[in-house]
Amino acid sequence: MESFTYLWHGFQTALTPYNFGLMLLGITLGVLVGVLPGLGGPNGVAILLPLTYGMSLLPGGTTSAIILLSCIYWGALFGGAITSILFNIPGEAWSVATTFDGYPMAQQGRAGEALTAAFTGSFVGALFSVLLITFLAPVIANFALRFGPPAFFGVYFLTFASFSGTSRSPFSKTAAATLFGFILAAVGMDTVSGTLRLTFGFETMIGGFDFLVAVIGLFGLGEILLSMEEGLAFRGGKAKLDLAIVFKTWRDMFRHWKTLLQGCLIGAWMGVKPGGAIAASFMAYAVAKRTGKNPEEFGTGRIEGVIAPETAAHSAGASALLPMLTLGIPGSGTAAVLLGGLMMWGLQPGPTLFAEQKEFVWGLIASMYLSNVVGLIVVLATVPLFAALLRIPFAVIAPFIIVACVMGAYTVHNSMFDVWLMLIFGIIGYLCKKLDYPLAPLTLALILGDKMEDAFRQSLLGSRGSLLVFFSQPLEATLMIAGLILIAWPLVTGRRRKRIGGEGDR
Repeated sequence: MESFTYLWHGFQTALTPYNFGLMLLGITLGVLVGVLPGLGGPNGVAILLPLTYGMSLLPGGTTSAIILLSCIYWGALFGGAITSILFNIPGEAWSVATTFDGYPMAQQGRAGEALTAAFTGSFVGALFSVLLITFLAPVIANFALRFGPPAFFGVYFLTFASFSGTSRSPFSKTAAATLFGFILAAVGMDTVSGTLRLTFGFETMIGGFDFLVAVIGLFGLGEILLSMEEGLAFRGGKAKLDLAIVFKTWRDMFRHWKTLLQGCLIGAWMGVKPGGAIAASFMAYAVAKRTGKNPEEFGTGRIEGVIAPETAAHSAGASALLPMLTLGIPGSGTAAVLLGGLMMWGLQPGPTLFAEQKEFVWGLIASMYLSNVVGLIVVLATVPLFAALLRIPFAVIAPFIIVACVMGAYTVHNSMFDVWLMLIFGIIGYLCKKLDYPLAPLTLALILGDKMEDAFRQSLLGSRGSLLVFFSQPLEATLMIAGLILIAWPLVTGRRRKRIGGEGDR
């Protein structure tokens, strides 16, 4: 009951005029970055993260900052469907499946119906996962309080192994990106010995690379450089959306409650794993097609083909926050950026957050409920506006985004050195995207690398250098074995494919 008392106080805090205004601002900005394919969720949140920097000194404090940031996250989740349906350009990787039936519906003059179905499915999926967070997060956090250094190292190891085992990029490239992130995380002062590492005489590097500067360059600037090179352009995109269309679509959606439920369950299950939203959207689409009455009509403008992937993707996007809040392990790239934002404010996501910052964490959960409702209303009301915005040439929009990146990097420490670092990271991000090196494991290693190293070294100090400490207890052994299986899996399947291919050639 104590948790619900804090949740009620969280609702009261989030509904103050100041915080409600931040909620509207965050949702609008989030939809904007979700709409633009040159940005997307993690990229846009990274660029807008400086808006919350220093907000802890303002009247609303850290709670207002997290409300703004979580609403940017929620708006970015909603925004990706707009370009997918109107322009056949996925705003997010998980919106690809939405184009299969969403764009045909728009071509048939049913864009309003498709958008309403997508936004409503997104709302239901996210609400389902937020309810899971409400009831499961305290239980998981209390269990995790008993973790020692070996168990935390096992959790970190399993997380990085998940990226290696489930990444769409080749295993070698995922491993290389992860190792590069660990190298970046090692820069600065060693937290165990106090010695300086890889600073090369630069005093500004004693504290290591600033997370905010790095992600603005890697995600924001890198994506913009690639989009400018590819000559991104928007075509099409007329949408009429009024209350009559909204209510008619809602009435029709009641007949597809099984599709909604399947999307919620698939998304919640897949969301806690890295990259789960992408897999969840395709899996939900495939299940809806397999269980539908007319599977041969999927791809021609079936509303179930819009409901299923959007519900699953947003259920996964919301449930990705569950391991971040309870264990300090993000389940998606955007959740990793949010994790960095919390750490930037001096908060440490994980089991101690629920014990030491109850008002804050329940205020965050309350803002999830409210921002989901406000987000649905905002996107339904502003679709024509964003559709018109996308008719502006991308060459006009891109310079404004670059200026925002530069300003965001400079305001972190009011230093031109950070701007140059951001530009360097932007080039690195561009090269990674160009060469198909995943940025998510690199970013995660940059954020958690030092913590994983600390857990590893503390474990060895306690065991006098014996690696068996990571297999001495059932929990630690289970985590390590699961991680080793995930790392070995793509290697085994790769060799099997080569062997089958060789036999086929003969």
